[in-house]
Amino acid sequence: MKKFGTLLLISLCVTASAQQRIIDSLRKLVASAKDDTTRIESICNLGMHYIYSKPDSALSLAQQALQLSKASQFKKGEVDALTLEGNIYDVTGNYSKALTMMLESLKISEQINYQYGIEKNLHDISNVYSDAGDERQSINYARKARLIAEAAHMERSLTINMLDMGDSYEKLNILDSALIFERPAFVRAARAKDPDLLATTTNNLGNIYLKMHRLDTALLYYHKAIVYAKHVNNYDALCETTLGLAKLFQQKGLQDSAVYYARQSIAAGWHGGFTLAVLRASQFLTQYFESSGQLDSAFRYQKVLITAKDSLYSQEKTSTFQNLSFAERQRQQDILEQQAANRATVRFYLLIAVIVFLVVMAVVFWRNNKQNKKARAQIQNTLEELKTTQNQLVQSAKMASLGELTAGIAHEIQNPLNFVNNFSEVSSELLDEMDEELEKGDVAEAKAISADIKQNLKKIRHHGKRADSIVKGMLDHSRVSSGQKEPTDLNVLADEYLRLSYHGLRAKDKEFNAELITHFDEKLPKINVVPQDIGRVLLNVINNAFYAVQQKAKTTAYNYNPMVEISTARQNGSILISVKDNGNGIPDPIKDKIMQPFFTTKPTGEGTGLGLSLSYDIVKVHGGEITVESQEGVGTDFKVLLPVLS
Repeated sequence: MKKFGTLLLISLCVTASAQQRIIDSLRKLVASAKDDTTRIESICNLGMHYIYSKPDSALSLAQQALQLSKASQFKKGEVDALTLEGNIYDVTGNYSKALTMMLESLKISEQINYQYGIEKNLHDISNVYSDAGDERQSINYARKARLIAEAAHMERSLTINMLDMGDSYEKLNILDSALIFERPAFVRAARAKDPDLLATTTNNLGNIYLKMHRLDTALLYYHKAIVYAKHVNNYDALCETTLGLAKLFQQKGLQDSAVYYARQSIAAGWHGGFTLAVLRASQFLTQYFESSGQLDSAFRYQKVLITAKDSLYSQEKTSTFQNLSFAERQRQQDILEQQAANRATVRFYLLIAVIVFLVVMAVVFWRNNKQNKKARAQIQNTLEELKTTQNQLVQSAKMASLGELTAGIAHEIQNPLNFVNNFSEVSSELLDEMDEELEKGDVAEAKAISADIKQNLKKIRHHGKRADSIVKGMLDHSRVSSGQKEPTDLNVLADEYLRLSYHGLRAKDKEFNAELITHFDEKLPKINVVPQDIGRVLLNVINNAFYAVQQKAKTTAYNYNPMVEISTARQNGSILISVKDNGNGIPDPIKDKIMQPFFTTKPTGEGTGLGLSLSYDIVKVHGGEITVESQEGVGTDFKVLLPVLS
């Protein structure tokens, strides 16, 4: 379940009596406001408290605040009013209008560099895409919002962002990633003693464990979610939690309980104005009654299903939403193209300046060469300096490869240690909860918590052993190269450098993800090579593959799954290692140049142009060859061919 953002840091989920007191207070503040700024902020806050109970009144207030903001040229007021209007359309299922309002609000926030507004707009756009079923686009906007929240130290926004990311990965069935985001969000919400966020995180954890088929753990979190949701009247969480319980009891074979909770979800959805929740619960009941032969009940809930679906997914709304999504993607593409054009212009003028400088220097050297032998000696010295610089660059490239390898090793070790720390922290909190339940005399609840603690301890032991094996493996691998060839298993070498390269990149860009595919010939013989040198070749080629898919992921906003594939096979008395990616590919005019020293397609400062050149030399020394096949826009395939007998 996505956490609905709040405007001006005011929470909607409070008790009914407190809600009414806040509404009365805001009405008085609107009536007595002495300036337009205070009046606009009060109108927006009042609209937020009407968004579920009286959406028509909330919409009227949003439009009133927008008109007043435009009249008084209060840009932040325009941002808040448009955000309020977008949220109203979102919760009532009109996603196209919601996206229109939020994109307009985002443009104004960017124009005035309103960082809080930009983060809020990106968060709300992420929620709209999630509600519309586009989780990958939702994650894309959530990542952008997270960068701003981290820079501005927006702690509550960071917690909301983490639980939203966990929810998106759960809906995509990437459950390990979902837990990585959702568990820390739960811990942060518990530390802040925020029942609203606790209702959402416990519900989301219940959904994750339900998909993992850990029904007892899911039931524990669902029960907690209901308590928190009822405490703050969070009908959004209540809708999804009761539907989760319905699915859980259906798996347990308790059909009466499943029907009861599904009906509770529909009731909470109608009460809170959550049409999407009504749609999901009525779909569940329709399928249940059809499968059990109760056609009258199935027909009744099918009518509810059709009504909710028509409200959410009319042809006009769907078409408008798709057009808006395309327009926004085109706007982002135009920005990227303009940035690329600016960089190209700078490079062009820099090239002209370098050419002019070189021409002047050539003339100077030519004249000096004609004048005396001393000038020729100076030129010779310059050539020696260039050779020294080239050697330094070669060493720099080697050190860069070593740095990326070290980052991969560090990440490999850090990953299980993070799991150990997280499970230890959660186990400590569960022990506190178990003590509380034992003091209450609730032995069954204490046993359920004890089972979770045992499971966490198993995870701690598993990841501790994993860290130990990584350290031992790295110690075995860290022997200084003697330059001597030795029998080497290329499958093990390729798999090791694939993981280290991937984690090295992830250490620098935590948002990057890619699919790793391996096809290793299990009957591959060991061959005599210098393992450290061939490892450097593989690291350079694999690094290039990950760089290619990372760059394509940054410029492709929709339906792109980064993939790097490595395979080994016997081929005519040699061993073929293939490293394939689905990045942007290499343009035909530069394919013949990529093995040349100092030639690079990377931006200035990101590459020396020596990686492939060194790799080419190493493979040649081993009596092999390295080739490349590439199609622009589709991907690249580097092939390393090494002789079995060498």
